[in-house]
Amino acid sequence: MLVIIVGPKHSGKTSAGKALARLWAGGRALFVDLDELVERRTGKSPRLLYREGPECFRQAEAAALRALLGEISAGKGSFAPAAAPAGVFIAAAGGGIADNREALALLKKNGAVKTVYIEVPAETAWERIREAADRTGELPPFLNTDNPRETHRLLHERRGKIYRELAAFTVKAGDTPEETAAEMLRRLTRCS
Repeated sequence: MLVIIVGPKHSGKTSAGKALARLWAGGRALFVDLDELVERRTGKSPRLLYREGPECFRQAEAAALRALLGEISAGKGSFAPAAAPAGVFIAAAGGGIADNREALALLKKNGAVKTVYIEVPAETAWERIREAADRTGELPPFLNTDNPRETHRLLHERRGKIYRELAAFTVKAGDTPEETAAEMLRRLTRCS
């Protein structure tokens, strides 16, 4: 089984996904960050690909997802059964996957994928993005507009609807990644 965690940027997908992999069957699940997989496959960061053009990044993201699904299905490569003795792979998708039609189609048509949406209030996500921008000196490229906060709010609302439609279920971001992961595990094992 592949669990794909979706949600807005800085909703805690990666941290909760790593915590979920540790909790599942005593750590016998494997975690992968889809953005890291994109970077390994292309040699370019998602931010750099996005600067080359949003479509460049979306194509690389869909190709990475397709490769991940193919390797898990075939049971070979980095995602062979030995990598995840419990037979569970957990992946965190980038926040923009909601705008990637090809990636969304791959997730919708694959019955072995359980998609989980981590919901976080728009204001919380914005504050986390702003704090990260304070550390790095730049906002994500998709927020380089005249009014980045309003752009974020509108994206958050629109993408939230897409995440909800795609997901098997929604969890609210907990106070800690472990809290969020525990709720995901409870719901996933109840649903399977």
